[in-house]
Amino acid sequence: MDSILIEGLEVDTIIGVHEHERNNRQPVVIDLELSVDITAAAQSDNLGDTVSYGDIARAVTALVEESRYQLVETLAERIATMVLADFDVEGVRVKVAKPAAVPNARTVAVSIERSA
Repeated sequence: MDSILIEGLEVDTIIGVHEHERNNRQPVVIDLELSVDITAAAQSDNLGDTVSYGDIARAVTALVEESRYQLVETLAERIATMVLADFDVEGVRVKVAKPAAVPNARTVAVSIERSA
């Protein structure tokens, strides 16, 4: 299966269990790997024969900006569910990273894979 990748999508959101996290937006960094058959698009050179990664990035950004989850795990699951429901993809891998969540670590992240 072919893949379309969206990497390093940075979005500010409310996420976390601690009081300061519930009151202040913080960045999360999202990577998506979309399982799609790009054969028709590669042959036709027509956007209508594939999924628009711009549309997916905008939809994910809107979902994340409006969310107020406590867990990165929940956010990753909601992103995967939305992408599978709203776009013509056969599967999606979602990685959500929360920079500076743990002292002395560059980031912590959750990665999930779901299929239609």
